[in-house]
Amino acid sequence: MMRALVVDELAPDYAGLSVRDFAKPSPGPGQVLVRIRAASVNFPDLLQTEGKYQHRPDLPFVAGMEAAGDVVEVGEGSAFAVGDAVVGSARPEAVGGSGGPGAFAEYCVMANPRRMPANFSFSEAAAFGTAYLTAWVSLVSRAALKPGEWVLVHGASGGVGLAAVDLAMALGAKVIAAGASDEKLSIVAETYAPDAIINVTGGFRDQVKDLTGGGADVIYDPVGGDVFDESVRCIAFNGRLLTIGFASGRIPTLPVNLALIKGFSLMGVRAGEYGRRFPAEGRANLEAIWTMAEEGKLTPRVHAEFPLDRWREAYELLANRKVVGKAIIRPDL
Repeated sequence: MMRALVVDELAPDYAGLSVRDFAKPSPGPGQVLVRIRAASVNFPDLLQTEGKYQHRPDLPFVAGMEAAGDVVEVGEGSAFAVGDAVVGSARPEAVGGSGGPGAFAEYCVMANPRRMPANFSFSEAAAFGTAYLTAWVSLVSRAALKPGEWVLVHGASGGVGLAAVDLAMALGAKVIAAGASDEKLSIVAETYAPDAIINVTGGFRDQVKDLTGGGADVIYDPVGGDVFDESVRCIAFNGRLLTIGFASGRIPTLPVNLALIKGFSLMGVRAGEYGRRFPAEGRANLEAIWTMAEEGKLTPRVHAEFPLDRWREAYELLANRKVVGKAIIRPDL
């Protein structure tokens, strides 16, 4: 047995979750059993507690989708060895399911892990994959970002927003980091030094136009709502408006006459689905971000680390938009 954060019931306010003993998994062919050293908390983890995410495993299941740790057991045909430091995804499944328990546990099974970059801590490695893959698919695969272009990143202090700031700068773009908290934006400025910082409270389109000389070439929007509405007013001709999600809670609508007049494109981004639709490109995208990580070109930010018993603090920190980067659960604390 092992200790794990188990979802026994789908309920609001995480009422169906508890840390308890759970069956320790065994790796199948090509898989590895990993002792979890760090696991990152993502919004889908919160949504799964109420059955609001597209993947809905049968109950009960262990939560958590992304982790880093040490290999302790290898399945037949695996290329890894006991002791290897790895990072990868864990697909939460019910007891007896085809996958392994999720990442918020002392152990989990990984089917396709990667060797952890030597320059990353376990927490940095756990914080990296999902956020930076979303940023890469958005900025490179969808928007075809070019060096020197202006990129406006909304929600810049969140996990996927901060990854977009970091990646866009590494790709040679000029970056405007936008958000609604001066305190969090000051951390973004200190950590990444983007070309400009904008607090969107009270409006931002005139500031963006002034900074860019007419409008942003690429706008990265995981917020939606009013932020999306105003973004269409400060995008450059032939710009690309990337919709990543709707953290504001309101799904906006686009007056298509503005797209016609301003000649911009609206692009939806689902990084995981993009890789499923285009497997070869999906693999190439992963190679690209991890290569940049190994070369020291990207720096994920860990906001806070929590032991497994304090999982609720990590969840609420993310739910209440208090995180600058990623919250991490560490079962070894």
